[in-house]
Amino acid sequence: MIYNLLVPLSTDVGVLNVFRYITFRSVWALLTALIISILFGPAMIRWLTRIKCGQYIREDGPKHQAKQGTPTMGGLMILLSVSVSTLLWADLTNIYVWLTLLAFGGFSAIGFADDYIKVVKRRNKGLSAKAKFSLQCLVAATAIALLISEPAYSTRLSVPFFKNFNPDLGWFYLPFALVVMVGASNAVNLTDGLDGLAIGPMVVAMACFAIFIYVSGHATMAEYLQVQNIQGIGEVTVFCGAMVGAGLGFLWFNAHPAQVFMGDVGSLGLGGALGFVAVLAKQELLLAIVGGVFVFETLSVILQVGYFKLTGGKRIFKMAPLHHHFELKGIPESKIIVRFWILSILMALMALSTLKLR
Repeated sequence: MIYNLLVPLSTDVGVLNVFRYITFRSVWALLTALIISILFGPAMIRWLTRIKCGQYIREDGPKHQAKQGTPTMGGLMILLSVSVSTLLWADLTNIYVWLTLLAFGGFSAIGFADDYIKVVKRRNKGLSAKAKFSLQCLVAATAIALLISEPAYSTRLSVPFFKNFNPDLGWFYLPFALVVMVGASNAVNLTDGLDGLAIGPMVVAMACFAIFIYVSGHATMAEYLQVQNIQGIGEVTVFCGAMVGAGLGFLWFNAHPAQVFMGDVGSLGLGGALGFVAVLAKQELLLAIVGGVFVFETLSVILQVGYFKLTGGKRIFKMAPLHHHFELKGIPESKIIVRFWILSILMALMALSTLKLR
């Protein structure tokens, strides 16, 4: 909105020329989302407490009974701050911005429905696994189909470390990208089990993809670094900036001991947005490195369930996802969280290094 209002005036008022730059608007989108989160966070927490959106704590896991009743559905705070900030600072004529907001909003809506049924309606299971998965596939397929239909977008797959190997998947790209988005959404959801555990790596991953998005949208940089150039996607850097700011603002209240949890409205929405941004940047395979923490958490669940069924009741880990295994080994919650954050930073740096390893 600010972009669309002020940039046309920049030819007459030279100082407004700065609003043309994606980097400038991305920084201010970050700051705007951060300020919105911190200013409106306390009111949001009071409202969630008043309507009794308290978190249910399982009895069969690590002892977190002190957290019972802590308000959840705090992901609404992230949804609000990201949406407002993006609409303020992004070019609203850019189709990729709207597609990203569609993916983020769609997955957040699924999470909201799940939370609402579980927390407000007091039905512990929420949406059925089948319904949730079907809705995730519907949102992902819609966003990806619209993306593929854009003439500037390519269905070629970028393979890290191989500059001359870019197979064109054609329409098979749609189910492939769908798996990326739905997988990322559920992976973030599985990771959201300790105070700040999911939002920390999420901020790091989105900051990393902001760089990839910007480079892919910049013709000169894309040519120099040998990545696919997609005209127009650089504008989504503004969304990424807003997501980083909103994540930091949420962490202000979600840091241990948490005053609010994000709930499925947060984790499913964040994961879906992360998956879509990876697809948009043509770095789908690199998401496994950037989001390494989410991958490890998901693999721990898959391995635990598979091994349990094959061996008739034996376990690899004390409990899955992986962060619960470390908890049951006696490692303090705060130490697990910070170590996972450090790991996510290291893996993001590894991913960024691939820009030169081609």
